[in-house]
Amino acid sequence: MAIHKIRAPLLATTCLAGALVAGVWNGSAFADTATDTAQGASTSSVNEVVVTGSLIRRTSVETPSPVTVLTATALTKSGITNISDAIRSISADNSGTIPNAFSDGFAAGSSAVALRGLTVNSTLVLIDGLRVGDYPLPDDGVRGFVDLNTIPFSAVQQVEVLKDGASSIYGADAIGGVVNIIMKKTFTGEEADVELGGTQHGGGFSQRYTATIGVGDLDTDRYNVYIDAEFEGNARILNSQRGFPYNTNNLSSIGGNNNIGGQPANENGSIYGSVAPATLTGGSVLSGVALGPTQLLRPCGAKGVKSVDALGDVYCAQNFSNYTDIQPAESRDAILGRFTYQINATTQAYLMASYAENDTFVDQPPSQIENSTPINTNSIALPARLSNGQLNPNDPFASLGEAALINYAFGDIPSYLRLTNHMYRLVLGVEGSNWGWDWKGSLDFNHGSLTTTAAGFLYEPQLISDVETGAYNFVNPAANSAAVINALSPTLHKDSTTDLDSLDVSATRKLWDLPGGPLAIAVGAQARYEAMDNPDINTNNLVAGGDGTMQPTYTFGHRDVESVFGELEAPIFDPLVINISGRYDHYSDVGGNFSPKVGFKFTPAKWIAFRGTYSQGFRAPSFSESGNSLVIGYIPYSTSASAPSSFNNAHGNDAYTNTVYELNGSTVGNPNIKPETSTSYTLGAVLEPTSWFNVSVDYYHIQKENVIGNPNEGEILTDYYTGHALPAGVTIIPDIPDPQFPNALPRPLVIDEPYVNTNSEMTNGLDIDARIKARLPYDIEWTSDFNVSDIFNFIYDNQGQSFNYVGSQAPYILSSGAGTPKYRGNWANSFTYEKFNVTGTLYYVSAIKETGIDATGSATACLYANDNTGAAFPSGCNVGAYWDFDLTGRYNVTDHVYVYANIYDLFDTKPPLDPADYAGGPYGLGSNYNPTYAQAEAVGRAFKIGVHVKY
Repeated sequence: MAIHKIRAPLLATTCLAGALVAGVWNGSAFADTATDTAQGASTSSVNEVVVTGSLIRRTSVETPSPVTVLTATALTKSGITNISDAIRSISADNSGTIPNAFSDGFAAGSSAVALRGLTVNSTLVLIDGLRVGDYPLPDDGVRGFVDLNTIPFSAVQQVEVLKDGASSIYGADAIGGVVNIIMKKTFTGEEADVELGGTQHGGGFSQRYTATIGVGDLDTDRYNVYIDAEFEGNARILNSQRGFPYNTNNLSSIGGNNNIGGQPANENGSIYGSVAPATLTGGSVLSGVALGPTQLLRPCGAKGVKSVDALGDVYCAQNFSNYTDIQPAESRDAILGRFTYQINATTQAYLMASYAENDTFVDQPPSQIENSTPINTNSIALPARLSNGQLNPNDPFASLGEAALINYAFGDIPSYLRLTNHMYRLVLGVEGSNWGWDWKGSLDFNHGSLTTTAAGFLYEPQLISDVETGAYNFVNPAANSAAVINALSPTLHKDSTTDLDSLDVSATRKLWDLPGGPLAIAVGAQARYEAMDNPDINTNNLVAGGDGTMQPTYTFGHRDVESVFGELEAPIFDPLVINISGRYDHYSDVGGNFSPKVGFKFTPAKWIAFRGTYSQGFRAPSFSESGNSLVIGYIPYSTSASAPSSFNNAHGNDAYTNTVYELNGSTVGNPNIKPETSTSYTLGAVLEPTSWFNVSVDYYHIQKENVIGNPNEGEILTDYYTGHALPAGVTIIPDIPDPQFPNALPRPLVIDEPYVNTNSEMTNGLDIDARIKARLPYDIEWTSDFNVSDIFNFIYDNQGQSFNYVGSQAPYILSSGAGTPKYRGNWANSFTYEKFNVTGTLYYVSAIKETGIDATGSATACLYANDNTGAAFPSGCNVGAYWDFDLTGRYNVTDHVYVYANIYDLFDTKPPLDPADYAGGPYGLGSNYNPTYAQAEAVGRAFKIGVHVKY
C-alpha cells in the first residue's frame, strides 16, 4: 500500500519502475518516495496516480518532463520545517528569487521562488494543482508571486517541482516551471511537534509548535476530518551580533571604503549632528552652501566617535548597522482543516479551509535629515533667524548672521517597518469516476490582505516648517514633545489586498489500446477572477526616508480569465510514449493565447530511458505592467564608479561624485504592452545500471520573447552623460547642482520611463541528479543524493545590446540584485542504523563577479570600487563561493515518539564579502553579503532540538 497513499506524486523522473528520482534534492528527501515507487512497481495492485504537469492518470509515475519530489518526512529529517526553505534550496532556484532577509525590498516580509532565474512571475505555485492568491506587494512593485511563508508546512505531504514549461496545462506564469504543494488528503490520529533553537553568536531564538488531529475512516465511516495548526517564531539577529565585516560600513581596513555614518562629505549625519557655517543662496532653507568646515552640534555620546576628515570637517562617526537586522523578527501561524466525505464507491467530496499569517518586523536606522527625494534636502540649513524674527537657538552661528548647514539623524524617533500578511483560502471539490471517465471539479477562493505599518520616516513639509520655526529642538532632542514628533514623523499605514477565485473542471479516460498501452485523453476548463488593490503608503509623495521604502508605488487592477485545455498520451509501442497537450487562455485585458506542448519518453532497455519535451508558453502582463500603476525603485549608485571619467573630472572628483546615493527609476504601466512568449525544450537521459545507483542528466533551453521590463537604463545613462537624445517616452530628472561645480552637468536622480517589450531572454543549462542507496556493513542503510544545476548562458537582449549574466551579479536591477551564479547544488548523505538516523547536507553556490552589466553597461566595471584608488573591491571584483554544511540527527524513542537535534552551518562558515549587494550592502547598512545565497552563513552556526509525538 505504498503508492496509493500518494495523491499526486510528481516523481516523473525514473525509467525503471520509478526507482530513479530525478531532481534528487537531499539525502533523505527522496528515500521514502523511491522506496514506495520500487515496492509499488513490484506488485500488480498499484493504483493509478496523477503526475504534476499532466492531467492523465497512469500506473507509471514517469512523464517526459524532469521533476523533483520533496517529501515532508524526508525534509524534516534534513532539518527543514517550512516551505520557503524547502523550495528555495533546490538548485534550479536562481536569480530573482526573494529571501526573507531582503527586508528593504518592495516585497518585504515575503519569500518566493524563481525557477531557472526567470523571475518570480515565471514560476507558477500551486496547492493540490490549484492556483493560489498572490502576495499583495509585487516584487520590485511589478511582479506577482505567491508568498511561500503563508503555506502551512505541517499539513504538507510532499512538494513537487516541475522543472519544465507547463503553460499547456496550467496557463500563464509557468514558463520557468511549476511548484505543486500536495497537502494531506486525510489524517487519522494525533500528531504534535515542539522545537526550540538558537544561534552560537547570539540572537535568532526560534520556536516551533505544531499539532494535527484527525478522525474518521473513508472506507468504514465514509468521512475523514482533520485540523492542523502550527506556529513558528524567529527572533531578530542584529548586525551588531555578527563580526566584521558584516556589522559595519567601514571597510577601509581591508581595502574598501569608509562609509560609516555621520560623515558630512557623504551627506550623512549622526544622531549628535554636525553643522557648518553657511549662507542661504536662494533664500530657502534648502539652499545652504557651506562657508567653512563642520563642527559638532552637540558632543558625541556613547554611540559616536569624534572624528575629523581630510577637509577638516569634525563629526561623530556612527555605525548605523547597530540599528539594523541580519535577520528580521518574524512569526508565522496557520490553521488548516479538511473534511472529506465518501458519497459513494466512486465519488468523493471535500471542503478545505485555511488561514495563515506571516508577521515581519524590520528594524530601521534613524531617518536622515538629508534626502534626495521627494524633496531634495541635501543642502538644508538652519536659518540664523526663525520665521518670527528671533535668533535661532539651534544655529550656533546665528549671532554672526550665518545659517548652519546641518547633517543629522533623528535618533529620538524610532524607525521600523512592520508587514502582516493574512492569507485566507477555501476550496470545495468533488471528484469521481463515471461512464469510464475520471473527473473532478473545484471552487477555489483566495484572499490576501497585507497591513503595512511604517514608522520613523519624515514628513518633509513639516520638517521644513520645523527648521524655519525652530519647533524641533536639534540641540536637545529629548526636549521635543510627542506632538512635535508625531507631526514630523507620523506613523503610516496601508492595507493591500489580492483576490483569486477559480472554477476548475477536468476529466480523463482511456480510449483504446495501442501496442505500448492504452491511448488516454484528458480535457478541462477553468474560469477565474484576479484582482489587486495595492495603494501608495506615501500618498502625496511627501514622506522621505527608508532607502526607498517611502518611494511612491501603487497598483490597481482586476480581470477575468477563461481557459480550455486538453492532453493526449499515446504509447505508440512498448518503448515509446508520446504526450501532446495544449491550452487556450483568454484574458479580459490582454486577449487570448494558445500554448502547445509535446513530449516523448523512449526506453530501449530496462536500465536506460531518454526523454524530451518541446513547448510554447506565455506570461500575461501583470496589473503593474499594463494597468493603473506607478513604481519608483532605486539602486545604490555612485557616479565615481559608474559614470564616464569626463563627468567625474568636470566635478573635480569631489564628494558629489563619490557619494553613494539613490538613483531612482520611475515606471508606469503601459496599456499597449504585449504578453511575453516563450519557446522551450528539454532533452535528457535516465540511467540505472545497478539496483543501488541511478543518475539522470537533463538539458534545458528556454527562449523568451517580448520580455517586459524597463528600457535599457545603462544606455539611457550613457546618453545622458554624453548629451545624446534619450529614447522616446524617457526623461531624466537631474539632482541639484554640485555646490562646488554648479555649472557642471548634475548627476542623474530619477529616470522616468514606461514598461516596454524589450527584445528577448535566453537561458540554457544542465541538471545532473544522482543517487546511491545501499546497505553497508552492520546493517547500516546509506542514501547519497547529489544534485547540481549548471547554467550555460543567461542572455538578455535589450534593444540591440546583449548581456550574458552568468557568473556575474547581473541582473543587478532586479529584486535583491543577487546575481546569476553558474553552479548551484547540494550533496546529502543519510545513514540509518536501527533507531538512529544521521543526515549531512552540503549546499554550494559558485563564485560570481561583482559586475552588473544591466546597471553599468559594462561587463567588466566593478559595482564597488575604492573611491580613492579606483581599485575593484573585493580584489579582482570577485565574490567567493558560498557553502555550508548541515548535520541532523534523530532517535526513535518508541514507535510513537522521536527526538531530534540539528546543527546548521556546522563549520560556521562565513559569507563571502559582497559590499555591492543592496539587500545586504551599502543600503543594507553594512551587512556586506548576499542574503539570497549566503543567509545561512550570515546567521552562522545554529542549533535546534525537538520532540515529535504521533499516535
